[in-house]
Amino acid sequence: MATEGEYESVLCVKPDVNVYRIPPRASNRGIRAADWKLDSPDWTGRMRVTAKGKIVYIKLEDKVSGELFAQAPVEEYPGIAVETVSDSSRYFVLRIQDGSGRSAFIGIGFGDRGDSFDFNVALQDHFKWVKQDSEMSKQDLGSGPKLDLGFKEGQTITLNIGQTKKRDKSRPQGSGGFGLLPPPPSGKLAPPPSAPAANHDTQAPTGGSESSCLLDLDTSTSSSSVQQNQSNSSADLWGDFSTPESSEEPAKQESSSTGWVQF
Repeated sequence: MATEGEYESVLCVKPDVNVYRIPPRASNRGIRAADWKLDSPDWTGRMRVTAKGKIVYIKLEDKVSGELFAQAPVEEYPGIAVETVSDSSRYFVLRIQDGSGRSAFIGIGFGDRGDSFDFNVALQDHFKWVKQDSEMSKQDLGSGPKLDLGFKEGQTITLNIGQTKKRDKSRPQGSGGFGLLPPPPSGKLAPPPSAPAANHDTQAPTGGSESSCLLDLDTSTSSSSVQQNQSNSSADLWGDFSTPESSEEPAKQESSSTGWVQF
């Protein structure tokens, strides 16, 4: 029910409406407007539809004085307070009530279909709003108390921010876990260590001529050849592994002239 102090809004106003006395219902079949005396309405006036809270009031008033003829409070639509007829969209059945609570059913009709359409839409929009408002109220009640996540007076919070450790970048390791040696200059590798300069002969030489050759061997020549080989090897430290053929031919000639036997 509407409470005192609520604002009453106007939903719809129609200047021409006809009111009919309708016979009592003989059965549960639908109401037909054709059973009324449509050519001779019992009353003609103005209809004003207002809303106070969730309740709609359909008021039938005099066109000139505005005096209230009848009023129909509507708490839901569609419902028993407002019913449509089965044979026309321009006619409805209203349940009117007086101040003492007595009620009666009357028929109303509009001369234009547009007026009946506006009346129907005004009722549907209002009770659609009532339904949505009721659902929102239920959600608010069912949500429970809200959590208070704010800081109380004097309350503090401490944050521990850990220091990140720097990760040492691992250097590339070779086989056995040792680092790789840097490449030599000009992209050349060092030659392998040279073999011993002289071959050791375990057998003693035979014959007088050969022994005399051994005794007459000039030590300076051998030492100079060794030094020359050392200087050549040190100078060609980063040279090619192969030596020219011209450098090998004098060594062969020298060995043949001295009488050495190569192994």
